[in-house]
Amino acid sequence: MTALLNNDTFLRACLREATEYTPVWLMRQAGRYLPEYCATRAKAGSFMGLATNVDFATEVTLQPLDRYKLDAAILFSDILTVPDAMGLGLTFTQGEGPKFAKNVRDEASVAQLSVPDMDKLRYVFDAVTSIRKALNGRVPLIGFSGSPWTLACYMVEGAGSDDYRHVKSLMYSRPDLMHKILSVNADAVAQYLNAQIRAGAQAVMIFDSWGGVLADRAFQEFSLAYTARVLSQIERSYEGTQIPRIVFTKGGGLWLKQMQSLDCEVLGLDWTMNLGLAKELVGGQVGGEGKALQGNIDPNVLFSPPDKIVHEVRAVLDSFGAPHTDRKLKGPTHIFNLGHGISQYTPPEHVSALVDTVHDYSKQLRGAA
Repeated sequence: MTALLNNDTFLRACLREATEYTPVWLMRQAGRYLPEYCATRAKAGSFMGLATNVDFATEVTLQPLDRYKLDAAILFSDILTVPDAMGLGLTFTQGEGPKFAKNVRDEASVAQLSVPDMDKLRYVFDAVTSIRKALNGRVPLIGFSGSPWTLACYMVEGAGSDDYRHVKSLMYSRPDLMHKILSVNADAVAQYLNAQIRAGAQAVMIFDSWGGVLADRAFQEFSLAYTARVLSQIERSYEGTQIPRIVFTKGGGLWLKQMQSLDCEVLGLDWTMNLGLAKELVGGQVGGEGKALQGNIDPNVLFSPPDKIVHEVRAVLDSFGAPHTDRKLKGPTHIFNLGHGISQYTPPEHVSALVDTVHDYSKQLRGAA
């Protein structure tokens, strides 16, 4: 677990340090678009069978790194492990997504909620340790969790949703109950991420996947405030090494300036936000404070021919602007990623065009080609 990193480009970019090229990793990079992943999942028998088996989780986490020159690995798990550990009964049906056996919609069910015993999530922490060991310093490992609001959405709805009817009804009619759910979730997520850090995660990410469905004011009260509560409890460093913290709110570009106050190093962006504008708003100046930015190409670009992918990748890199190159000072940095998770229908060879173009063109932009 203590192997020195051969490639720390991602971590340095998170900390706004100049890098030789723009690092890249992909949300949901270990997934159904890879035939090797599908083969391992078939052996596991189910998604949870895959996620709860340390050897399988380690295997699929490393699969995309064997195909592509990615600059970080991300733990293979699911954002809903925490409410599952609260006793809500998580299941995955092929083609239908996650469902809970119980939902949380009334006083009685909210009263029963509490921060789960982290031993119930031991399989996640064991996977982190196993993956970190298997990586052997190849690239850093990212741990993650869903945000308190996003977890609450699934807990109240009982599954995914198109209209968020149940969770928004509860939020508007009984905000006291919603705040209770969010408080428990925030403290649980903080404990969960700290346990991942102690197990070997070298950066952690909070996925606020459903934050963008909220109205203005509601976002600040029910999402942003509880993400801040998580961040206030996360360990900033472990064993003398700083642990970067990333926050990604899908649909959150409207509130980017307000997110600048979050106690995190990196803000993730979906594809609706212009990177150059985001850099102006929160990226800071060379020698000053600011946030590193992560994102934000539309995942559906990967369905187009490779020459079109090359064009779109270059456009995203150009939109960020001239990279920061001063090794002595911190400044605006960019971590290339998708604006959301990769689609299961993505041709695997198209990902090669994206990753290779990010590395090659970003070196050109630094004059290193």
